[in-house]
Amino acid sequence: MKPISHVECCDCMEFMARYPDKHFELAIVDPPYGIGEDGKSNHSRGKLAISKQYTPKRWDSKAPNDKYFDMLFGKSKNQIIWGANHFLAKTSSCWIVWDKDNGENDFADCELAWTSFKTATRKFTFRWAGMLQQDMKNKEYRIHPTQKPVALYKWLLHNYANPGDKILDTHLGSGSSRIAAWDMGFDFYGCELDREYFDASVERFERFRAQLKLELDAV
Repeated sequence: MKPISHVECCDCMEFMARYPDKHFELAIVDPPYGIGEDGKSNHSRGKLAISKQYTPKRWDSKAPNDKYFDMLFGKSKNQIIWGANHFLAKTSSCWIVWDKDNGENDFADCELAWTSFKTATRKFTFRWAGMLQQDMKNKEYRIHPTQKPVALYKWLLHNYANPGDKILDTHLGSGSSRIAAWDMGFDFYGCELDREYFDASVERFERFRAQLKLELDAV
């Protein structure tokens, strides 16, 4: 039986409001950090190769407000929140460190995620430096300025989700979380406000499914 993969182009507050409290076992979200990483300056910061130029936007001008987090914590049982070191005043014993292994450039060496789990801090190393990626055989095409690799989301789901969990992503972005959830058999619910990113993520997801079907048919 194929998992549910439901996404919409809409406001995340409207999206979450449709579901009862604690409906989702795990929310993995990558909201705006409020640091201006929304495509305007990305192309000027690469040293090893010419960085991709994205459509300049203003969605990263500020971090989510308290109403967003109240809703997120109300609708999900556990949370993994990327960029929380920029805006979330909550303690946690289990921070997640993504080491990008990206060498010398102007981008951050690591990204941090706050989690609601009570285990120890963990680190995931996966190279993500412009044209250089950890898994060059399955190199991912960038469609979003803050895109994260599918492998990162698979690692999170493997370590922090249980079979049958419903996964929520309130800021779908490039759709990496959706691909990871589908590939691992998790029911997934996500939304993205920006129409350009939403359409690109849907196209990316359909390409992934088509390729997966070809591979399965060839077996």
